[in-house]
Amino acid sequence: MDFALILVILTGLTGVVWLIDSLFFRRRRLALQGAGHGAAGEQQAGAAPAARDPVVVEYSKSFFPVILAVLLIRSFLVEPFTIPSSSMVPTLLIGDFILVNKYAYGVRLPVVHTKIFEVSEPKRGEVVVFRPPHHPDKNYVKRLVGLPGDKITYINNTLYVNDIAMPQTSVGRYFADGSNSESTGAELRTETLMDVPHQILLAGGQGLVPGGTFVVPPGHYFMMGDNRDRSEDSRVWGVVPEENLVGRAFFVWMHWDWKIRGFVAWSRLGMKVG
Repeated sequence: MDFALILVILTGLTGVVWLIDSLFFRRRRLALQGAGHGAAGEQQAGAAPAARDPVVVEYSKSFFPVILAVLLIRSFLVEPFTIPSSSMVPTLLIGDFILVNKYAYGVRLPVVHTKIFEVSEPKRGEVVVFRPPHHPDKNYVKRLVGLPGDKITYINNTLYVNDIAMPQTSVGRYFADGSNSESTGAELRTETLMDVPHQILLAGGQGLVPGGTFVVPPGHYFMMGDNRDRSEDSRVWGVVPEENLVGRAFFVWMHWDWKIRGFVAWSRLGMKVG
């Protein structure tokens, strides 16, 4: 379901109903009401009671500003997303609700995704929401590891950017519960992606993902999940074109996991994504 398309349609319908009524029907309705009061001899000092709008007009006038505000905020400022998979553990967990900066990589029109103007360029190491090339109707979240022109190599659990190995430091074993328990036991490491430190998980190669060497073409980006052995990413389905970028994840505003007693993990609320 394309929620942006639904918002655009509802905004257009309610706005058109309100506009047509204002231009063609409301004035006549008020005039008829005034004439009716005069003919019945009911006019007294002061204004006559206001004419009641038809139900469809009344609802359109009430909902149009609200729907328009939601559309503008969601399209140009921030949009909420939920995390349904473990591909970004330990940075993002199943059950996280995140906010995404929609104008970070340029302001785009809703539905058609046409960029209106530039704001800034994506940076290596940022956590990005995007539409993958093999499922352009879906939103994925991964870490951007390769910029246009980069040579990306992943072999023996090590990431190389332009033939430079990204250093890793072992932290220990990772432990989680609830929906994220499948990642328990994986090795937790801190990787420094050029100048961006972040944590990754290595599950001993028990995953879906092949290694190899990839060259990022102009206008494209290479994405990888932090749960390296359990992330289907650019190593599998290729690079992401610039026009498929949705925004930069920056904030966890809620974590809800029905598999855990208490459901809400209060310690994750307000966490910065990076």
